Amino acid sequence: MIWVSVVIQGVLLGAVYALFACGLSLMFGVMRIINLAHGDIAVVGAYLVWVVATRAGVSPFVAMVAVVPVMLVAGYGLHLALLRRSLAGGPLVPLLTTFGLAIVIQNVLQQVFSPDVRSLGAAAGRVTTASWRLTGELAISWFGIATLAMAVLLLGGLALFLRHTGLGREMRATAQDPDAAQLVGIDARAVYARATAVAVATAALAGAFLAIRSTFEPTSGPTQLIFAFEAVVIGGTGSLWGTLVGGIILGIAQTVGGHIDPQYSLLGGHLVFLAVLASPRGKTLAARTSRP
Repeated sequence: MIWVSVVIQGVLLGAVYALFACGLSLMFGVMRIINLAHGDIAVVGAYLVWVVATRAGVSPFVAMVAVVPVMLVAGYGLHLALLRRSLAGGPLVPLLTTFGLAIVIQNVLQQVFSPDVRSLGAAAGRVTTASWRLTGELAISWFGIATLAMAVLLLGGLALFLRHTGLGREMRATAQDPDAAQLVGIDARAVYARATAVAVATAALAGAFLAIRSTFEPTSGPTQLIFAFEAVVIGGTGSLWGTLVGGIILGIAQTVGGHIDPQYSLLGGHLVFLAVLASPRGKTLAARTSRP
């Protein structure tokens, strides 16, 4: 029963990683770039939810409703102001651009909010502490279930959007061959801007769930970026459902490693990630990343 509990906790932890990986997977799938500022953008979303929740005196879940549309617009503007120009410079320039953006975000957050650690767990109320007890040794967190449900809804909704809507088909066509897509009248620049907007909004949502689940600070972004990137690679780059599976595998690997020995928690996930990189899938990722 103890191992069942360990696996369940890993699944719930993996749902958090899947939320973070969603936007990263979308941007790589559509634009073929790895956004190194993705984790820091998520932290920006966490701070915005914290500001709205504390200043307006509302639940963090209500604050998300106000913050996510703002981040959607901010993501669109980010692409127009910064990423659009870097895409013309080859695969290395977007990496350097987003790396610089990550540094700027971290420093701005430290100046505005100070390096103090914050959390939204208390503001979220009883949902963060309540659990559904199945047996004397097995209990499932309500918030963990809510996070898993959100990950499934978000990734499933995006998958349906890409498959069954006109805008989604434009994204898929542009991801497959941007030059051919432009020949049939699709504006690739507008598609990239929309993809960035959605990715930034989902990152902000993931940051809000992180703020409720645990603590955050201005330098929390790089750690979350690592976990998100590992989830994307494990699940298969560009696959939204694969991203969910990859996040869950990563979460289970960490909880199993932590159960064996607490110092093996992160090591377990990293070992799974390295195993995937050493497989043929890792070679495919390298080839797709280096594609002009």
